[in-house]
Amino acid sequence: MSKITIWHNPRCSKSREALKLLEESGEAFEVVKYLDENPSRENLEEVLKKMSLRPREIMRTKEAIYKELDLKNETDDDKLIDAMLTHPKLIERPIIIKEERAIIARPPSLTTEFI
Repeated sequence: MSKITIWHNPRCSKSREALKLLEESGEAFEVVKYLDENPSRENLEEVLKKMSLRPREIMRTKEAIYKELDLKNETDDDKLIDAMLTHPKLIERPIIIKEERAIIARPPSLTTEFI
């Protein structure tokens, strides 16, 4: 059985829906409350690689901190990753990771297809 991990924010309805789908699937999984347990740089870079996405593509661009830090004008991927590590609420959620793949489960129904 493959290990599944969900980067979860309990305050987010989409994240709660994805978690419920994981629970209903019967698959074993780990919940990482990424706002409490910030991912490491290595972990975040690994997830980006598994999704074949650039940092901005997993950022919550409507968050106030995104605007405050003027990240829309930032072109350096390392600086975008730094911003997500310092302010993890910039990371889109939920992210589901399984083996060498990962997705942003929006809409949450993508969870069922993914696992």
